[in-house]
Parts: sequence; C-alpha cells; structure tokens
Amino acid sequence: MGVIEGAVRDLLEKTEFVTIVTEGPDGAHVVGNWGEYLRRLGIEGDKLVLPAGYYRKTEENLRSNPRIQILAASRSVEGSHGPGQGCLLHGTGSIVTDNASLERVKASFPWARAVLVIKVERAELQL
Repeated sequence: MGVIEGAVRDLLEKTEFVTIVTEGPDGAHVVGNWGEYLRRLGIEGDKLVLPAGYYRKTEENLRSNPRIQILAASRSVEGSHGPGQGCLLHGTGSIVTDNASLERVKASFPWARAVLVIKVERAELQL
C-alpha cells in the first residue's frame, strides 16, 4: 500500500499551497509552492514533482541532507473534528536538472530552472 492514498491523496488534490521544509547548517529553511502546480505536474505514486524557480538554499540543503517535509492542508477535505484536514509528509528530496525532466516541467512552467522531486515515505494526518 502506498503512502499517497485515500485522505492524503484527496488532500493533495485539493490543497491550495504546500510548505516545504529542508534543514541546513543554519537550521530549518522554509519555502512554498502552489497546490495547482503540484497537480499540473501530477502525483506519481508516492512521488511529488514541483517546478523549482529559485530554491537555491533548498537545493544546497538537499545536497547535504536529503530529508524533506511537506505540509499541506485544505478546508474542503473532511478532517477528524470537522471541515479541514492537514497532512505532514516526510521523505527525501532532490533538485533535478536533467533534460527530460526539465523539458516536461518547462512545458507548463517556462520559468522553471529545475524540478523538485520528493519521494514521500510517511504521512501524518493532522486536524
């Protein structure tokens, strides 16, 4: 059974924004991306693919420590205690610049300099 299934998948298909956290020598580094961008590139099994515009610090952090966390939420997904569900995803990430991956992303996001690929290993539902 995959990690991105059921409520987790439903949430990712409805979230407006995702928060991305990496860690480097100076501590946690936080960036974001739009949920629409995630959906346009697709959720591939337990892998998330996002366009990367800048993300220079994120890339630097992932080179030395590939651990990554993603926080997503949506009020349109039923939570445990009413409307609204959140999810914290744990996994590993990398910034990819190979031609095939980048061409695919640039078709939808011409401004992208790279692709952020996240392999999700574990999910914690919140709210």
